[in-house]
Amino acid sequence: MDRRKSIKTLLVGTAAAAVLIESCDTPVKNNAASSSKGLNEDDRMAEEKIANKKLRDEIFFTPAEMATITILGDIIIPKDAVSGSASEAKVPEFIEFIVKDMPEHQTPMRGGLRWLEMVSLKRFGNSFTAITEKQRIEIIDEIAYPKKAKASMKQGVAFFNLMRNLTTTGFYTSEMGVKDVGYMGNVPNQWNGVPDDVLKEHNLAYSERELKECVNFDTK
Repeated sequence: MDRRKSIKTLLVGTAAAAVLIESCDTPVKNNAASSSKGLNEDDRMAEEKIANKKLRDEIFFTPAEMATITILGDIIIPKDAVSGSASEAKVPEFIEFIVKDMPEHQTPMRGGLRWLEMVSLKRFGNSFTAITEKQRIEIIDEIAYPKKAKASMKQGVAFFNLMRNLTTTGFYTSEMGVKDVGYMGNVPNQWNGVPDDVLKEHNLAYSERELKECVNFDTK
């Protein structure tokens, strides 16, 4: 199955959805998915604007940590023929905002990034951002599948689960991600009656009067 389709399937009803729901728990958290400085906050109360500006102005992750987050995000959601990558959807910025808005993610994320760095240094003699793509995937393959992972990789599995959940939440709440899903929202529609195959299945049919008065609409 296509990786992006798999992620869409996993997103519904998983911890990723829980992260999204929690991020909408309070008025302050409503802006969690919009971390850009050009955010339109016309509909926000004054205290919300102040709180969100404070979170955006703070810096939690170091440049090195953000570089690793960017690489991991693009491994989870790479650019394809449908849409851009996680980093192009500004997922790293989303994660930076979320860990400040939801501090309970700070220790797991920072600890996980440190764990990943130590594994990379021990195995390949270099930081995660400096090793090859093949070497990165070798590590990720050992922590991306919880049921197959070794007990020694438990911390890495927990970290990657969180990273994957934050990445998919950030991507699929972005403009790019919404377009990727194909969500149209509420749009004008025209109902032309029950489909013929459904009617036949139930041995039903529209009368001539019903077809004339209720089913066929003027499309002009």
